Amino acid sequence: MLMQQNKGLAVDEILQIKAPLPFPLRWVNSYMVRGSKGITLIDPGLHTPEAQQFWEKTLTEHGLRFEDIEQIVLTHHHPDHYGLTGWFQERCNGAPVWMSQAGHEQVLRLWGEGQPLTAEICRLFIRHGMDAAMAKDQLMPHMNSFVAWVSPQPQVSFINLDVPFRLGDRFFQPIVTPGHAAGHICFYDPERKDIFCGDHVLPQISPNVSYIPGADENPLRSFLLSLQQISSLEVAKAYPGHREPFVTFNARIHELIDHHQDRLEKMRIHLKQPMHVYQLCLDFFGRGLQIHQLRFALSETLAHVIYLHQAGRLLESERDGVLYYSNV
Repeated sequence: MLMQQNKGLAVDEILQIKAPLPFPLRWVNSYMVRGSKGITLIDPGLHTPEAQQFWEKTLTEHGLRFEDIEQIVLTHHHPDHYGLTGWFQERCNGAPVWMSQAGHEQVLRLWGEGQPLTAEICRLFIRHGMDAAMAKDQLMPHMNSFVAWVSPQPQVSFINLDVPFRLGDRFFQPIVTPGHAAGHICFYDPERKDIFCGDHVLPQISPNVSYIPGADENPLRSFLLSLQQISSLEVAKAYPGHREPFVTFNARIHELIDHHQDRLEKMRIHLKQPMHVYQLCLDFFGRGLQIHQLRFALSETLAHVIYLHQAGRLLESERDGVLYYSNV
């Protein structure tokens, strides 16, 4: 049962929690929703000592114990959302962790036995122009460093995408919204018109859309299509994974679509002569990026190039094992 001295958290109230991150984003939005069976915790954050201390303090401040958390729900598998799920599950009497099956498949590829995706991403980046020494000496250790931030791994249950899903005492329709992450889910309440949109639609900043080998062969196309599909939803308030909850959900969707269409055209024009994706990335995002930022920038540049190439707007050639692209 919930503690009676609970402070300011009524049944079905949505409470935004800013869990700290050691990245420029500074925090990820977690949400607590109280229901008659306990607290639903959405996207608890990255597993760091600072985040552990933060959550222990936060629960105490709201008159809650770990055992008051009845379930943990994920919009997607990225470590800044997923990382603390196992730590919470251990402290919440084995509370179920819910996510999409597609998202969990990526978890296994990223941080499961042998971490197969690390080597695949290194080979991919070399194929698109990154120096092999950089991939070995910087990228691979960087990818491996995330294991500690997502450990221990939780036991996972899969969300049935065909039926409404309970958050607190309210039922939300799970909507698959690929592009930012494989298996990304938004949760929409058509009655009150609230949506937990994870990182699919963010205010002020553009969600990263990365190409990940073996996940989605054209993630930017998937992202733009899924934005179009949810643009017809009536949304009174959106609860994003970063920045503040906002009310301009539908307008923001169109801004994101316009942003990517503009980026696509600028990249296409820039490719007057054959160029590999790594060089294109440096031209657009600059040369001062640390490896963490460079990985996202290069993956996003690659997603745009793949979109243009599959649309017949770029030519592909190969030289010395590296792929080059130029406009038609």
